[in-house]
Amino acid sequence: MASFTDDFNRPDSTDLGAGWVQVSGFWSIASNQLSPGSDGGTIILRAAGPMDSSDHSAQVTIAATTAASHGVWCRGNSNISSGYLWRNDGSEWTLFSVVSGTFTSIGSYAAAAAPGDVAKVQAVGSTIKGFVNGVERVSVVNSAVVSGTSVGLRSTSSAAIRFDDFAAGDVTAGVALGVAAEVGAPQSLASSKAAVLGASLEAGAAQPLVGAKAAALPTVTAVETAQALTASTSRGLSVAATSETAQPLAGTKTATLGVAVETSTARPLTTAGGDGIDTVAAGTPHSLWAAGRSRAPAWTAGTPRM
Repeated sequence: MASFTDDFNRPDSTDLGAGWVQVSGFWSIASNQLSPGSDGGTIILRAAGPMDSSDHSAQVTIAATTAASHGVWCRGNSNISSGYLWRNDGSEWTLFSVVSGTFTSIGSYAAAAAPGDVAKVQAVGSTIKGFVNGVERVSVVNSAVVSGTSVGLRSTSSAAIRFDDFAAGDVTAGVALGVAAEVGAPQSLASSKAAVLGASLEAGAAQPLVGAKAAALPTVTAVETAQALTASTSRGLSVAATSETAQPLAGTKTATLGVAVETSTARPLTTAGGDGIDTVAAGTPHSLWAAGRSRAPAWTAGTPRM
């Protein structure tokens, strides 16, 4: 499988080195990048060594771009007048089949090229693909060009365009498998597969899903008396930390009374009156005697007079 790469990291020069053939125009190394010059028109550059087969890919980094045609070839002939071209013109990527200098668009992807974009074209059999930054943007079946081992670049000669990091290599559609080193007997999906089992490290008696499983119980370390739910349980009380003297329920309690917030006028218990009887308030002294004593002549309060 053949491959070819160039990162263009060398002094500025119009001599690209033995790895390239300038099919047309004047290409040069400028600031560690590939320049297509500035003469105008379309120019072509081809890798000097061919790929081993017609199934291969080629890619290049667009270091600087402008609205002019520039792109990468694969499956080309020696002067790149036939093959497949994946190029950008400032507005879209277009995949062309080229036969004897006649370009036919076979697919496109609407996007302008940007500095740093990696353009890749690949031909494997009749499947032709165009990639941008590793993402497949166009894939078509085309048999216009069935053979060709040259890869390269095609660009407008403009000082605004620069390329970097070219790479190409054969693509292998498949790899032949060798003879299997070991063969196993096929097993039915609906059956079981037999295998030799090693000796078990530990065996246990099978237990039924329903029923009890027996096991040796260790000796109990403590016993507690069961307590009825409707009875009481006793426990030892610790000595009280403090005690207080009991106070009798009978006794007096003194307290300072506050000033009364309301007073009432006292009412007399009874009222006396009649002929020869002074009207006095009960309990109030009158003259030199107290209410309730008879006057001369003597008589009993409340007794009819003669």
